Amino acid sequence: MSDHLITILLADDHTVVRQGMIKLLEGEENLKVIGEAKDGREAVTKVEQLKPNVVLMDISMPLLNGIEATRQIKRISPQTKVIILSMHSHDRFIGELLTLGASGYLVKDSTGADIIKAINAAMKGDTYLSPSISRMVIENYVSLKKVKSSREELYSKLSNREREVFQMIAEGRSTKEISQILFVSISTVKTHRSHIMDKLQLGNLSQLIQFAIELGIVEVVRTEMEGALEY
Repeated sequence: MSDHLITILLADDHTVVRQGMIKLLEGEENLKVIGEAKDGREAVTKVEQLKPNVVLMDISMPLLNGIEATRQIKRISPQTKVIILSMHSHDRFIGELLTLGASGYLVKDSTGADIIKAINAAMKGDTYLSPSISRMVIENYVSLKKVKSSREELYSKLSNREREVFQMIAEGRSTKEISQILFVSISTVKTHRSHIMDKLQLGNLSQLIQFAIELGIVEVVRTEMEGALEY
């Protein structure tokens, strides 16, 4: 069994989801959960530390969303397979994640058998998609009908670090808090913020938060009141 053991990291900000996944995966003798992460930044750190074979990743997580976490994971640990488990089936998520090298995309109403199949497929170098996702890919990508919106084009101009700062600003985190999380100076955060506002053509914090919500990077329940942010 140990020769074929597949090690797994679970990245989801909901404890009950992680607990359910552990129970499911424990039933398979060749699968072993070696770590958990409650946000995207922790997922990246634990991948670097633990080098799991597979990461089961949610998209909507605090500090760093699943898309940006996948981008960083594939850069620091290319051999690690990333499988997305999400409530979202937006084509922007699917296209970008597949481009980044994700090995699977399943909606959270998928069966346990589908999740196991996705893990085994990933380890063989294949890509596993939920049936509804497969249809979307065929319709929107194989047929070459996907057209990026103007907002997505603007967002694509941000650097990786600017995307991190962008998400944390949208979540209502203060300049001081962001500087502490990223281990940079407050003036550096302010510089990133200025560049973000220019590149996204935004005039104020409300527009930035709305931009993030429309892209699905943060959820309405995760944004704070404007007064909570030193802007």
